[in-house]
Amino acid sequence: MSEGRRYHVGDLPGRLIREAREMLEEGGLKQLNLRALAARAGITAGSMYHHYDSKTALLAELAAGGFKELRRDLERADHDAGEGRRLRGWAVGYFQFARREPALFGLMFDPEIAEQPQVVEARAAALAVLHRIVTEVATVQGRVDPPLRHITLAVWAAAHGAADLAPSTPEGGELIEDVIAGLETLFRP
Repeated sequence: MSEGRRYHVGDLPGRLIREAREMLEEGGLKQLNLRALAARAGITAGSMYHHYDSKTALLAELAAGGFKELRRDLERADHDAGEGRRLRGWAVGYFQFARREPALFGLMFDPEIAEQPQVVEARAAALAVLHRIVTEVATVQGRVDPPLRHITLAVWAAAHGAADLAPSTPEGGELIEDVIAGLETLFRP
């Protein structure tokens, strides 16, 4: 049997996603192309289209999977956070995911990929964790009609901004702690 015509058993779409993720991590989005991915997976380039309509479809599936991983990390961070530290736990969990998975994190927010329906849905599910935490924290604090959407966006923007800035700042991996400390000081009554 020729190298490009191997018989495949198992979850080929899942294998393609795993191989695409490895390629993304190794060379970034620009280096990931379907022909090279097919060769790496041991299939013909045309076979790719039996599973994904386009490169965008494959990348959207990969990005949606990234948001599902992020959601699990955020739920774990919330579970592990001590009393009064849930928002901090979420922000640190988000920041750590971005630092641990920079290529995947970048893909998750790529403008073309981010607008794909499965990515929009997976991102909303990850952010729903934060919204739930904000709602529960506000309730415990006895706040009346707090602007929950605005608070959610502010925490997300701070964590995302810190994740984007960290690689180019001297603080690097500690930047999220500095951002949180600054916000706590700014908004302390």
